[in-house]
Amino acid sequence: MTNIYEEVRIALYGIWHRRWLALAIAWGVCLLGWLVVATVPNSYESKARIFVQIDDVLSDQIGIGGDRKRDIERVRQTLTSSVNLEKVVRATRLGDKVTSDKQMESTVLGLAKNIKVVSQQDNLFEISASSGSGGFTDTENAKLAQDIVQKMIDIFREENLAGGRGEMTDTLAFMDQQLADRQKDLESAEQKRQEFESKNATMMPGSGGLTGKIEGARSELRGVESDLLAAQSAVASISGQLSGTPPTIMVPGAQGGAKGSLAQAQSDLGSMRARGLTDSHPDVIALKAQIASLSRAASSEGGPSGAPNPAYSSLQSLKADREASLIALQSRKASLQQEISQFTAQQYGEPAIAAEASRINRDYDVLKENYDKLLRDREQLRLRGQVESERDAVKFEVIDPPTTPRSPAAPDRPMLLMLVLIVGVGAGCGAAFAVGQLRSTYSTTGQLERATGMQVLGSVSLTMTRTARSLYWKHLKWFAGATAGLALVLVLLLAVEYMKRGMVA
Repeated sequence: MTNIYEEVRIALYGIWHRRWLALAIAWGVCLLGWLVVATVPNSYESKARIFVQIDDVLSDQIGIGGDRKRDIERVRQTLTSSVNLEKVVRATRLGDKVTSDKQMESTVLGLAKNIKVVSQQDNLFEISASSGSGGFTDTENAKLAQDIVQKMIDIFREENLAGGRGEMTDTLAFMDQQLADRQKDLESAEQKRQEFESKNATMMPGSGGLTGKIEGARSELRGVESDLLAAQSAVASISGQLSGTPPTIMVPGAQGGAKGSLAQAQSDLGSMRARGLTDSHPDVIALKAQIASLSRAASSEGGPSGAPNPAYSSLQSLKADREASLIALQSRKASLQQEISQFTAQQYGEPAIAAEASRINRDYDVLKENYDKLLRDREQLRLRGQVESERDAVKFEVIDPPTTPRSPAAPDRPMLLMLVLIVGVGAGCGAAFAVGQLRSTYSTTGQLERATGMQVLGSVSLTMTRTARSLYWKHLKWFAGATAGLALVLVLLLAVEYMKRGMVA
């Protein structure tokens, strides 16, 4: 421990003995470092948060809610594409100095590095943009960062709310073209099958009766399939009407008490759901809480407070009738398909003709299945387009508008200025210590003993005259003033920095 203490004393003495060298190096490093820090341009950052929620009852009912989520994700990913960034450049002051395609490409690449779109939660997005240098003043850079974020929000709105509808129109046009092509292929396959059966009629035992039966069964099957689609639509329509009809209604003389209020509240809840309100809507939540409270109160009361709703009972009966018809049609369709398969298996006697007929029928069935699937997909897309046009499923809201930067986001100039001072002082002390190590001088008698291996008998203290002592204190005051000058320059630089920030604010 004594050796460490002595080494520290030796090092401090060596630095103090060469304090003017340390001070000169500190001044040089600090001036150079402060000059470098002053040349670093300020960068201002603006942020905004937007909320995008998919909450539409009709969209969820027809099963297209997931598509809107994918659309929002697509917009989020393509928001920083070159096309959108070029729109930002042209709409802000970034485009003032762009005169060629090469400059535009360079500006877009630089802007892409300064823009971030982060998904904080499932429906919450943060858009941030920074702006610095570019020949603009600090005030202009702060305003430019805010303008960039605002333009990004505008692009988000346009791409998400308007762009998807144009894409839907193009998709429907493509689906219609595909349907027309598939319909031609299906008609061609139907004609080919009929021609084959007519050409090989003499080679098919009992072909006359079986062919007529097959054609009759196929004609009936097409009628059953058409009726089946109509029955499915009818059941879906009645289910929708049934969900918005209350099971009971109020009757005169039965409106008082908790049960009367409960029936009215249940009717109001059905009306809200029929209007498309979800269970997370504040009004629905409040009404559910009221229904729960009224249910507990009504459990202690006797006697009914309402009468069954005739419209609700009628819809239930009608739904049961339609469902029965639907089951009957499905059963008839399965029976007809089985009969057609049996007739076809009995119709052909020749193996080659049977194989060819099976191949033709198989191709026709594949084309028919693909056509029906494509028709259902087109119908679902058309319904989705109507829902998006009439009931906008995306709720867009700006939670936090673009902020106006009050201070630079980078660099942290006050911290850098103080860090330069610390580095300068450290460099001066380090240089003075290194020079002391290079020269063969000894600060203490113990250091001399360790270096020579000989015992030191004594040392002579330094004695200064009055004139020398006066000169020493004079130089010491100069040193203190020069050292204080470093701190004073730092304070002035910090004051200038905060004055500039105040001007931007």
